[in-house]
Amino acid sequence: MEERTRSCLLRNRSALEQDIKTSYIMDHLISEEVLNLEDEQNVKVQATQKERAALLIDLILQKDNYAVISFYNALLNEGYKELAGLLQDSLPIISTSNKSSIDGLTPYVQTVLCEGGVPQRPVVFVDRPELLQTIRNELFNLEMEPGWITLCGMAGCGKSVLAAEALRNHRVISECFPGGVHWVAVGKQDRAGILVILQNLCSRFNQGSQTYLNPPLNIEEARDRLRFFMARKYPRSLLILDDVWDNWVLKCFDVQCRVLITSRDRSISEAVAGNKFLILVQSGLSNDKGLEILARFVNLKVSCLPDEAHSIVQECKGSPLVVSLIGALLREFPNRWAYYLKQLQGKQFKRIRKSSSYDYEALDEAMAISIEVLEQDHREYYKDLSILKKDVKVPTKVLCILWEMDVEEVEDILQVFVNKSLLFCDRNKRSFRYYLHDLQLDFLTEQNHDQLMDLHVKMVHQYQKAYKNGFPSPSDEDCIYWYSFLADHMAKANLKKELYSLMFSMDWIKAKTEAMGPAQLINDFVEHRHVLDEENSTVRENFQEFLSLKGHLLVQKPFPDIVQLGLCQSDSSEVYRQAKLKAVEKAQHGAVYLEWINKTTLQNSSSLVVQLHCDAVFHACFSHDGLKIASCGADKTLQIFKSETGEKLLEINAHDDEVLCCAFSPDDKFVVTCSSDTKVKIWNSITGQLIHTYREHEEQVNCCQFTHSQHNMMLVTCSNDTLVKTWDLKGSNCKNTLFGHTEPVNHCSFSPDDQYVASCSNDGTVKLWATRSGNEWKSIDVNEQCRTSDDDEEVLLKCCLWISDGTQILAAAKSTLLIYDVSTGDMITELAISRYSNIQSCAISPTRPLLAVALSHNSVELWDMKLHKRVADCSGHLSWVHCVQFSPEGAKLLSSSDDQTVRLWEINKVHSSSAVSLVQCMDAIFQQGDMFVLVSDNKKCLQLINGKTGNVMFQSDVQDSRICCCCLNQHTNLAAFGHGDGILKVGMKSAKLVLQNIGWKMQQFQKSLLIAIGLEKGIVKVLEFPSGKTLSTLTGHTHGVQRCQFTHHEQTLISSSDDATIRVWNWHTGACKVLEGHTEQVKNFKLLRGSQLLSWSFDGTMKVWNFATGELVKNFDCHDGAVLSCDVSPDGSKVVSASADKSAKIWSLRDNVPPIVLAGHNACVRSCRFTWDNEYLATGDDNGEIRIWRVKDCSLLHICPKDVEIKDSKHGGWVTDLRFSPNSKILVSTGGYIKIILQRNNDSWVTSPCISCQVSVLQDEGIM
Repeated sequence: MEERTRSCLLRNRSALEQDIKTSYIMDHLISEEVLNLEDEQNVKVQATQKERAALLIDLILQKDNYAVISFYNALLNEGYKELAGLLQDSLPIISTSNKSSIDGLTPYVQTVLCEGGVPQRPVVFVDRPELLQTIRNELFNLEMEPGWITLCGMAGCGKSVLAAEALRNHRVISECFPGGVHWVAVGKQDRAGILVILQNLCSRFNQGSQTYLNPPLNIEEARDRLRFFMARKYPRSLLILDDVWDNWVLKCFDVQCRVLITSRDRSISEAVAGNKFLILVQSGLSNDKGLEILARFVNLKVSCLPDEAHSIVQECKGSPLVVSLIGALLREFPNRWAYYLKQLQGKQFKRIRKSSSYDYEALDEAMAISIEVLEQDHREYYKDLSILKKDVKVPTKVLCILWEMDVEEVEDILQVFVNKSLLFCDRNKRSFRYYLHDLQLDFLTEQNHDQLMDLHVKMVHQYQKAYKNGFPSPSDEDCIYWYSFLADHMAKANLKKELYSLMFSMDWIKAKTEAMGPAQLINDFVEHRHVLDEENSTVRENFQEFLSLKGHLLVQKPFPDIVQLGLCQSDSSEVYRQAKLKAVEKAQHGAVYLEWINKTTLQNSSSLVVQLHCDAVFHACFSHDGLKIASCGADKTLQIFKSETGEKLLEINAHDDEVLCCAFSPDDKFVVTCSSDTKVKIWNSITGQLIHTYREHEEQVNCCQFTHSQHNMMLVTCSNDTLVKTWDLKGSNCKNTLFGHTEPVNHCSFSPDDQYVASCSNDGTVKLWATRSGNEWKSIDVNEQCRTSDDDEEVLLKCCLWISDGTQILAAAKSTLLIYDVSTGDMITELAISRYSNIQSCAISPTRPLLAVALSHNSVELWDMKLHKRVADCSGHLSWVHCVQFSPEGAKLLSSSDDQTVRLWEINKVHSSSAVSLVQCMDAIFQQGDMFVLVSDNKKCLQLINGKTGNVMFQSDVQDSRICCCCLNQHTNLAAFGHGDGILKVGMKSAKLVLQNIGWKMQQFQKSLLIAIGLEKGIVKVLEFPSGKTLSTLTGHTHGVQRCQFTHHEQTLISSSDDATIRVWNWHTGACKVLEGHTEQVKNFKLLRGSQLLSWSFDGTMKVWNFATGELVKNFDCHDGAVLSCDVSPDGSKVVSASADKSAKIWSLRDNVPPIVLAGHNACVRSCRFTWDNEYLATGDDNGEIRIWRVKDCSLLHICPKDVEIKDSKHGGWVTDLRFSPNSKILVSTGGYIKIILQRNNDSWVTSPCISCQVSVLQDEGIM
């Protein structure tokens, strides 16, 4: 037993004898073979408890360190924590394994390590026994069950060497890992690199077996295969992942096995679940260890080292890296002790900047000495490395291009640098990647600062020589390097023309975004803005705007056609000009593109769209300096990214369930998150380290907010458990629990002076609380004030905000905003936002009287709080908007949505834009090369728009209720028109209102147009264009009219309604036939041949009527769910129905035969369409999936998109409509995006590589 351990036990013997009960303690000691049954009997026969305890301690004193450890653990297990604490500081460090096992490196262990690829000991190895024993103790924790051990420390501290050395132990291998060990050198990799590593590992495991004949094709398949190997072929084996940089990498190896990780990031394992153990490796060396390293380099005993050795170690400041550099030099020149000491002490070179994050004062001296001993040509090659980037591992091929050498020649040169500790090499079997330590790179850039421009010029010219006018392909090992740093090399080389040519090229944009995504490109435009603006600031703005608004689409799989996205830009944009040239060229080879012909009427009010989440984004917020944004959502992650470029800074798998809210601390050092998993967590906003976890709420936590002041910083949270809690960050428990609400609490916030907290709840009240005491100060009953006599529905409050100086407070209920005086509790103002949408969130500008409101109908509205008037409508989101927040200076606004994006809006742009938007109620005609669109707006007006120019030809008076449908009486064959350049031209609804009549020439129409509209109140009106005169007002429907259409006999108008009826009107006389039979609202109808029509309804039925007589001709009980869409085959023999029951069915209109069921969709089938030649049928569902069927035998021919092609949403949302071209060869689909998806080649269907275009989808509120 160690002397200090024995002394501690004797010193505390009296306290131990006084308090412990020996019976339970001895049970533990016997189970661990510290005592035997004879010892137990001797103790039990003692007369008193104190005597029994005294004998037990005597027995332990006669034994070894293992006995003391067992005694200590027994005290802890039996609740003697205070007594155990007396022994804790003097405990010996020993393995928890069976002490009788064989120790050390045996031939068996050597074989296992060799087979597993564990690196051999370095030539110069210094033992660090305490640290090694700590690692081995943790390895024994993996003996019985899987887990993760992270060995963490800075580069050069010896993590990999320590990990390998800890495995050179027979007990560790035989007892813990009888299945073997498997060493994997990871390094900094992209996903392609990780896939290669996994393929190699699976190949190694599959040797001598025919289980798998082909390598895995993707990471998911590789992980599944690895799980099989680790469970079946190599159970209880250890996987060592060396030099892991990114936490997502661990997910690729998360197969419930035993894993040892070496990394610089102590939080690396937070990305995975399971048992976790962390070991920190100290980077500094003691003088004794430093001397031992030098002694081994020069093959001398420490006692034989010259006096200069001690001074050298002192000058190296304990850095293992610097000691190794000097040791390597001394090995070659063992007589130069005094010379190297003189060089270190002489401080010949400029010392490292004080701002450096490293504390190695002697590095520059050691580096200079190391470089001096190189041969002259090697010095020149090493100088070329001055322009490399920090923490970037450079593939061999990059240096092959730079030096115009073969791979073998380059590797020979670099190996010289590696051998002299001047360079580091990461070997992953496929290729070598080289990198400099940050300190080495700092020194090189200082030493060669006057030559850096020439070195960058050399790099650029060598790249151009190698790739001429092309770009690296994704299969090239050097492609990521060039895409990441080529623009930076050009800028630092002052090659302005080359930089312009690169950055203003659609080819470069396509190549880089396809390889890396848009964020780095946006960052390039921001970083090199001053250079690019010298050439043309407008062009730079064109490209930066394009990437900011369309870049989130470029992360989709399959990669969208960037030419099509470019065609969506304004005609004056350089992006559009280049896209047009490429579109015309590709059209000559059969490609099809869409070009918006009324783009001049469209305005982009958002300035940046970021998509980092793979599910709904529930909340987003600015940091207090405005430079960063944090977002969280249904994918359980917290994302932090740059507010200017969208570049991801941090991703954290934050919770076990949806993350509902996040907020930065006043000093921006921390981010708080709350979740449906009932937890509140605080994170370091830079490193992602988890600081605190609060678990006192019992149900989901809906909101979390910090105080405004950094002084006495606090946190407030609210939950579905009806409680509001405040937290002092210095403690682990809540400071105050605020009782008073009787229903879930949805929102909470501190007053501007942090003296009060406001909260709002489903109980219809806003409560104000004193922050310090937690007492309720005031309660405002919004429920009582808002409820009308005919409305018994409870008022659910979504948010509450303090206004200006804290004298007023705003509450959001349903679609209404209410402002109250804080002191009196009286309501000051009531703002009705929208009848058809609920308020999800709101925010107040810090610099102007402007209120932002997030709505469930996919938009954000801006209101002037002084004028009580809406001033702008920010459209662009494709689904519910959950959150809005202004930037600290008030110039920007962010919003987050179910569509997985965070959007940023320039307030000065949206503030001056129109507050009028169009809704999805439209009709269109194509006539003699012209196109006219009839559409309603949110102001209850009807507009007739020239589809080519976007100009408003006619605008009706304001109607007394919302327009639900509209139609024109022109019966022409609807078709798009094409030009010789191969570009298909279509129109798009404009979000801009032109209020004046533009003097349209009436001779373009042969006669007046008749327009019919259906209103929410159940009224149908017939108007005349261009006079705008109301010719007829038809009443009879009792609910909203959802569809209206003129027949070929223009005096007849048909309408369908939510009242489950269809009416056939003679609009001249007002006479009406009522077609009754549906039991729920009529979804739509379609005119058939003769005087028949087909209707379908939410009651699951289709019906065929003779609308001339009002007779029901045929009834189809189609589906168990609502019938959402129908289409009739062009020959009139068949009809297809699509339903919410996830199926489609083909029915015969001529024969009474059972329907044919088209099964396979996994969501509501919302759209269906026959081809014009009757041969094929397309169906689309709410998952964005489209299926192509052969009508003749109802066989499935194609699914688009295939799952392997898709990363996120398949169509940006529901597939709302499908249309075939007249030749039945092209299918256009609409959803979150417009796509030309499929082209038929002979008798097969293939996915077209083009088109995917995002548009502003204008959804019809309240309609399924």
